Amino acid sequence: MNQELKSLLEAKLGHIHEFQPVGGGDISKAYCLNTSFGRYFLKINETPEALNMFLIEKVGLETIVGAGSIKTPQVHLVDRWKNHAFLAMDFIESKNPTQKDFQQLGVQLAHLHQVRQTSYGGEQDNFISTLQQSNSLHDDWPAFYVFERLHPQIQLAQSQGLLFPGDIPEVERMEQICAMYLKADYPSLIHGDLWAGNFLIGIDGTPYLIDPATYYGHSLVDIAMSKLFGGFDPAFYDAYYKESSCPLITETQTDLYQLYYLLVHLNLFGPSYYRGVKKILDCHF
Repeated sequence: MNQELKSLLEAKLGHIHEFQPVGGGDISKAYCLNTSFGRYFLKINETPEALNMFLIEKVGLETIVGAGSIKTPQVHLVDRWKNHAFLAMDFIESKNPTQKDFQQLGVQLAHLHQVRQTSYGGEQDNFISTLQQSNSLHDDWPAFYVFERLHPQIQLAQSQGLLFPGDIPEVERMEQICAMYLKADYPSLIHGDLWAGNFLIGIDGTPYLIDPATYYGHSLVDIAMSKLFGGFDPAFYDAYYKESSCPLITETQTDLYQLYYLLVHLNLFGPSYYRGVKKILDCHF
């Protein structure tokens, strides 16, 4: 590790005994720091938006833990060094989840979704992976979903040559279909990017959420995303629905909510996601 960066980190996190690379996803380099104050998970990123991304990630984690429903790792430091931005948070010793762990995760997610506000969206825009995500406030959920989620990603995909004019539905058609099928009772606090890589089960069985893209939306957005790539035990869904008492997500709702995440993956990773996007567009619009 660069000595200047090491000194900067040690001033806040204690003397660094060990610095080991760990799996941290495709966005940032990730490390485990063993220090005199404890163990930390460190992300380092060189992209121009990285500091803003980390600051907003900190806000998202604090918003979730502040709801008192489910834990997140505590963030201890967000800063910049030269052209690098970095974020340091608690390192969570995790284990493979048991059925009981999935049940607890489902119950706690249901409690998170019971936190509500009067409008859909959020106080500030944030990110879904490295893509900007608008959280402009709306009183109407389908309008929010079309204009702040689907339409911007469709426009981005078209500008990158990943969608063709014939693929793209009229905005009015999207509004009509979403108004028919995507009815939300109230704006719920949601994680916003709930796939299996974005939760941890501590070795004591405590669930943690990480890498949030939080806003107030329809609670079933998190459920749809959890089903896109798998990794959630049926016990999670049983516990969630029992605790939340909300209707089971329908196939159409699942498709329409997964469309957003497939568009995000199309824009991030390219044509391998085109077929999944095209299938939902053709089926519902």
